[in-house]
Amino acid sequence: MEGVYRFLLTPRWWGINVFVVLSIPFCIFMGSWQLGRFEDRVESHRTAETQAEESRHEAARPLAELLPVDKATVGKQATATGRYDKQLLVPDRELDGRRGYYVLTLLRTDSGHALPVVRGWLPGEPDPAAVPAPPSGKVTVTGALHASESPGSAGTGAAAGGLPEGQTAAISTATLVNLVPYDVYDAWVTLNKGDAGMKAAPVSSPENTGLDLKAFQNLGYTAEWFAFVGFVIFMWFRLLRRERELAHDAELGLLPEEPTKAEDPTKAEDSTKAEDSTKADGPANAEQAGKPEGTDAPSRPEEQHPSPSGV
Repeated sequence: MEGVYRFLLTPRWWGINVFVVLSIPFCIFMGSWQLGRFEDRVESHRTAETQAEESRHEAARPLAELLPVDKATVGKQATATGRYDKQLLVPDRELDGRRGYYVLTLLRTDSGHALPVVRGWLPGEPDPAAVPAPPSGKVTVTGALHASESPGSAGTGAAAGGLPEGQTAAISTATLVNLVPYDVYDAWVTLNKGDAGMKAAPVSSPENTGLDLKAFQNLGYTAEWFAFVGFVIFMWFRLLRRERELAHDAELGLLPEEPTKAEDPTKAEDSTKAEDSTKADGPANAEQAGKPEGTDAPSRPEEQHPSPSGV
């Protein structure tokens, strides 16, 4: 390559070009993958909404036929028979833009397992005195099936710790089995019609579906990866322009000369001392230089003393 672009053949620029060629497709792939994840969540959100609406018009099926709960059975109408037992309140649940709490009652079935049943929703702070008592005797419940929640997941309230007795943050089997002396189904249902005048709780989407925080995180990661592509291209052109200008200036001889190296301070000090010594010895050396060789300074003549005889 001729001209100012010969620097592209240097090992340094070979490394830069290889990095650019590999990083751009990688960033595009990662951005497309994150975008696909976001689109999958949007699609599952739409599917869950459609499925929940269709399930309301389907005939209820026995709970045992719908277990274990998965994406295909979430929202399906399930029925179970048993007796209501322990009752808990689930705080920090919203309905129609209002904050309230769920009334959760465990239904002891004939199998010995308990099914968590959300009998309804009440506004305000959890108040056991305001909660209607569950029906006594044997009852049959019908409602939408849900998967067990995870503490801290979307839709759950405060952390599990620090809640008063009789409250739970998440409708989770792992939490409930520590509160009752019997086994609990890994599922729960919400009644289609609120019990004792309470409002019915809405059907929630299964975890890792729907337009939750994770979905918008995927969308944010998509924007970041595509932004990296633009950044890599911008920096490559910026380095190319800078190197081209330097190469062009070098051909024209316009590059500034490199500064000379500073003298060794020890040598400079010795030179100064030698110069001072020369100045100090200058007059003596000049006087010595004005005398002819082989001559000494004249000696002082001895004084003549007359002899006592007068001779």
